[in-house]
Amino acid sequence: MPKPLRTSRRTWIAAWVVLCAAGLAATVGLNASNAPDPQTERPVSAECAEYVADIERQLAEAQRMSERDGVLVFSRVQAGTDDDCGEVLRDRLRDDR
Repeated sequence: MPKPLRTSRRTWIAAWVVLCAAGLAATVGLNASNAPDPQTERPVSAECAEYVADIERQLAEAQRMSERDGVLVFSRVQAGTDDDCGEVLRDRLRDDR
C-alpha cells in the first residue's frame, strides 16, 4: 500500500488563506451587486404632501398615546388626492418599519 503524500503546515495554511480571500472577494462582489439602486425623489403635489404629513402626525400621536400594540385605520380614498399619494404613502410606511 502506498504511503499518503505528506503536506506541510505551510501548504495547508496557504490553501486556507487563498480560500478565505476568495470567499471574502466573492461576498464583497455579491453584496455590491445586490445593493438597491438609490431612488430619486419624485416631486409630490402639495395636497399629497399634506395628506402624508397628516397621516404621519396621526401615527406619531397614536404611538405616543398607546401603551400596547393597536391598529390604526385610515380610509383608502381621500377626496382631492392624486394617484401618486398611494405610492408615496406606501413608501413612507415601509421605511418606518
